[in-house]
Amino acid sequence: MHKINGKGVSTVLIIGIIILIVAAVAIGYYFLTPPPEQPVTLTAGGASFPYPLMTKWTSEYNKLHPNIQISYQSIGSGGGQNNLKSKTFDFACSDAYLTDAQIANYSGPVLHLPETAGGVVVSYNVPGVASGLKLDADTIAKIFQANITKWNDPTITAMNPDFNLPNQDIVLVRRSDSSGTTFAFTGYLRTASTTWTLGQGTTVNWPAGIGAPGNAGVASTLLQTPYSIGYLEFWYAYNNSIPYATVKNHDGQFVVPSLETIGNAARAGAPLLAKDMRASIANLPGDNVYPISTFTYVLVYKDLSYMDQAKATAVVNFLWWAVHDGQNYSEALLYPKLPAEIVTLGEGILHQITYQGMSLI
Repeated sequence: MHKINGKGVSTVLIIGIIILIVAAVAIGYYFLTPPPEQPVTLTAGGASFPYPLMTKWTSEYNKLHPNIQISYQSIGSGGGQNNLKSKTFDFACSDAYLTDAQIANYSGPVLHLPETAGGVVVSYNVPGVASGLKLDADTIAKIFQANITKWNDPTITAMNPDFNLPNQDIVLVRRSDSSGTTFAFTGYLRTASTTWTLGQGTTVNWPAGIGAPGNAGVASTLLQTPYSIGYLEFWYAYNNSIPYATVKNHDGQFVVPSLETIGNAARAGAPLLAKDMRASIANLPGDNVYPISTFTYVLVYKDLSYMDQAKATAVVNFLWWAVHDGQNYSEALLYPKLPAEIVTLGEGILHQITYQGMSLI
């Protein structure tokens, strides 16, 4: 029989201790490491107005939370409202707020969360005419009501003596779908113009013009149609190099739409939203305030108990991120960051969302 000397015993003992340590670490890792996060898919959609920003948000959020997949369909505010109503969408985006009468037709209370602000610009395709054409509310109203039908109409030329405007028919381009951009644009005209007669809505009874779906559709039609004019969200005009008008504001200033001037409108409107989240910020007084500005909203049910808890939690966590860290992506896409007062109001809205009676934040 062979003897194991002292050195051999020490070696065996050390090996045994190492095996025990490795086993303990492995067992600890197994029990202490949280299981992989549950995959969650969110389906949302609606307004094309914030679509560039929402696309960026969903991409960046997925990098932070790979288990969360968010699909956003740019189908117009009206489509978003209808799909939230049927609960096809987990949340919707709309530039047009819901009235109390509309909310009464939903299966429960619906909250409005401001996600960003933006501007509606009056863009045109007139060969040889660059950005900067001056227009006021009454002139814009007369153009879109087909009361002014020529580019060299005296009303337009009187405000623009430096432009050589042609004797050409004006071709109107407007939205064909139920649109929050239309709601914002017609809301501005209802507020600012004494000659506007078509009211405010996501759709109105346009007397003429070419209809196009979405802001992208309007931009494409303008680019393809000489002597046309239309309304669309600022990013779509800027990104497609479509000229846009300088618009006379409440204080009589002709204001160029820009990140700064739209941001001025958002800041001027913050106190109004503190009183009513659905307040309009069109044609507000103030220096260098762009008059055709609006907040756009996420619409979400107050009670998310109809979906599973993982999905409900994912909805609220994404929206919390969007109004906080997500704002860091806004300005690169020409949307102003939400004013601090609006972020605080948004936090209050998100705290109201519940699952089986309990707040999700």
